Amino acid sequence: MSRRSRKRDNSGGAGWFGKAALALVVMGVIGAAVLYGAVRSYLHSDGFRSLLSAKVSEVARVDGQFTPFRWDGLAVNTSGFDATGQGWVRSLKLEGLHTEVGVGGLGRRVWEIQGSRVQRLELGIDARVDAGGLSEGVFPVVPTSAVSRKSGSWLPTQVEIEGAEIGEVVVKAELPQGLATVSGVRVRMEPGGAKGAYRVEAADGRILLPLPLVPELRLNRAKLRYQDGNVFIHSFSASAWDHGQIDATGEWDLRGGRYAVQGDIAGVKCEDLFNEDWSKRFIGDVASGFTVENYTGEPVARGRMKISNGTLTALPVLDALAAYADTRRFRVLSLTQAETDWRWKKGEIFLSNLVLGSEGLVHLEGSMFIRGETLDGTFRLGLAPGTLAQIPGAETDVFLPGERGLVWAPLRISGTLSDPKEDLTDRLVAAAGLRMFDVIPETGEKVIRFSRSILGNSPAGVVDRGVKIIEESRGVVEGVGGIIDGFFGNSRRDEPPIEAPEEKR
Repeated sequence: MSRRSRKRDNSGGAGWFGKAALALVVMGVIGAAVLYGAVRSYLHSDGFRSLLSAKVSEVARVDGQFTPFRWDGLAVNTSGFDATGQGWVRSLKLEGLHTEVGVGGLGRRVWEIQGSRVQRLELGIDARVDAGGLSEGVFPVVPTSAVSRKSGSWLPTQVEIEGAEIGEVVVKAELPQGLATVSGVRVRMEPGGAKGAYRVEAADGRILLPLPLVPELRLNRAKLRYQDGNVFIHSFSASAWDHGQIDATGEWDLRGGRYAVQGDIAGVKCEDLFNEDWSKRFIGDVASGFTVENYTGEPVARGRMKISNGTLTALPVLDALAAYADTRRFRVLSLTQAETDWRWKKGEIFLSNLVLGSEGLVHLEGSMFIRGETLDGTFRLGLAPGTLAQIPGAETDVFLPGERGLVWAPLRISGTLSDPKEDLTDRLVAAAGLRMFDVIPETGEKVIRFSRSILGNSPAGVVDRGVKIIEESRGVVEGVGGIIDGFFGNSRRDEPPIEAPEEKR
């Protein structure tokens, strides 16, 4: 075969191959165009909108519908989604949704929902109903993974969310303890690696929980992870009160409704925690670790609190000691130690391992129940020896030597937060008997006058109780009634004179 013939034969073969390749390319382009047209036609139909509405409704267990879609290629905008439900999620509303539908998952029969942005999400929750009202393994409005669609067509049968941003989240949740609210929180969500897992970041906004010990929280930032029906709080930072800071971690089992959160509180003032009456008596900076959980069915909070730079002022028992010891050292007590374990449950506060101390002067330790306004505390009070030397019998009958080189006495606190009571004063008076007036008249008069200035306008009640104890145990020296009348003027003029036992007989 000549060279020219071979050239013609090769040229013809190459031409055929090129034409075939070109034909395949053209057919591919036409096929892709047809496929894109079919996909686009379906996406722009009410069928796709109904599919997404059904999937969101199925996940959150609500009944809702997206408003009509406005398409720009594969990007879509809609004014919102409104739904109501009978389970945990009672209402769900999305405003200003923008998203894009990716076709990269067509081979897996998956619609990829990308770049989703929501201007506002409003969620109403009633956690008082059975936890089964929440879809298993799913956080409301955040599908854990692809959701099947019953269809025999070649179109994708699943939907995957590849992340979302929410400009403002508003939640109103009815809890067994009351209403909890979340407002103004910004949220960003993205896949968490494992199937059905999501990483969530939240910032800004306010959180108000129905727990008396927890104030309104101003969220700084939180990082969470959702997987298999559990929310793991990797970090949570919020401001509270004027200068308080709360940092926490924890987890929440959505299906079981159980949660546990632990963390630390710093930068809090005593006046932030105590009521108006006690905030005037206790000054200092509070720091506390804490744990909040409901594993037993009821929320329980506990921790250990320490107070630095503490000052205790106008505590009744300390004022009484200041009066009887003829010293002002107890009136304003600078605390070198102030700490306690605490527990809150069902509105009751229990303080245990409580210690208040001022180096070289006083040491108080014990425990106390605070039930509403009612106080019930049992303590040991230690004083430096010689503090009550001016009160006959105080350091021999009431206070006894003990550890730390102090003299100790039991102390019971009762009454209410606004009107606390103590039992030490009566025992001091009883132990001293009328020897208080036998040492030096001026000393006895000074003690009574101090009592009047710090115990109120009617100190006679304290003295009367002491006199009654003395009458029952030791007898009364004739003429003591006149002495007391002299100290208090006419405050006892209308009362019958105190008679010695011999005169009563």
